[in-house]
Amino acid sequence: MAAAVVVRMLRDGDQHLLTGVAGGVFDDPVDPALADAFLRDPRHHMAAAIRAGRLVGFASAVDYWHPDKPSELFVNEVGVAPDARRRGLGLRLMGAMLARGHALGCRQAWLLCEPDNAGANALYARAGGAREGRDPALWTFDCAAAP
Repeated sequence: MAAAVVVRMLRDGDQHLLTGVAGGVFDDPVDPALADAFLRDPRHHMAAAIRAGRLVGFASAVDYWHPDKPSELFVNEVGVAPDARRRGLGLRLMGAMLARGHALGCRQAWLLCEPDNAGANALYARAGGAREGRDPALWTFDCAAAP
């Protein structure tokens, strides 16, 4: 029988769960110092899928506001280990993250997704997301090269 997967929000003190993460969950190896800073920052949020004490999926987000808008939640990324995909974990992670946003008083959550990422786009639609407008352009900047 497969081990049950628990989905919950991580908090300061859960840094150990970000060491020894299942392969394919994050894009790059976890940096312990960055993981510690992330979990200590109250504006950063991570929902985690944990199987047998090991993180097999996550959704990360940050809550923020502007002087002219209510609080919003930016969902940065959702990742699930290849051997744990197609079992509803992405939807459970999104549900936990949206519940966190609601508890924080966020008006809405939003994210960007590449148009050719069929799996992620299907997940976000199942999670109740509404695709808005045309596909956005993603611009990146080197902060050290400011004009």
